[in-house]
Amino acid sequence: MKIIDKDQKAKITLKVNGEVHEVEVEPRRLLVHVLRDLGYTSVHVGCDTSNCGACTVIMNGRSVKSCTVLAVEAEGADILTVEGLSKDGKLHPIQEAFWDNHGLQCGYCTPGMIMEAYWLLKENPNPSEEDIREGISGNLCRCTGYQNIVKAIKDASLRLNQKEYPRQ
Repeated sequence: MKIIDKDQKAKITLKVNGEVHEVEVEPRRLLVHVLRDLGYTSVHVGCDTSNCGACTVIMNGRSVKSCTVLAVEAEGADILTVEGLSKDGKLHPIQEAFWDNHGLQCGYCTPGMIMEAYWLLKENPNPSEEDIREGISGNLCRCTGYQNIVKAIKDASLRLNQKEYPRQ
């Protein structure tokens, strides 16, 4: 990170979905807003208090709520958003499972929920229903009642274990 004196901004470098971005940010700017400004609009601002999980991304291999991270703290980070999951126009198995199992309704929480599921399945490839419910407990959905989300994550687990799909 390099502080640019004239405007008291910091110059940071982020790698988002494999693409390197150099941006100037105010030191108090949140990562969620920088990602959205860069065009990653799946990263939703839901609550600004870290309660809803709509802004969940994978940063350096860990699930984080990007509304809790200052952009300057993400200097040099490798970030994955839901836009980075599909490959060559084909949905990731987690995305397919959410689609096939109706794990979404309004879709507002869906990107964050998918990213949390991605991290959960990377950490635990064969989760029980209880593991799934605990794993997504930091992500709120106001529409689905979670039944189909849990079903979608369980299905995604089976798909990932059956297919030869890189777990990235």
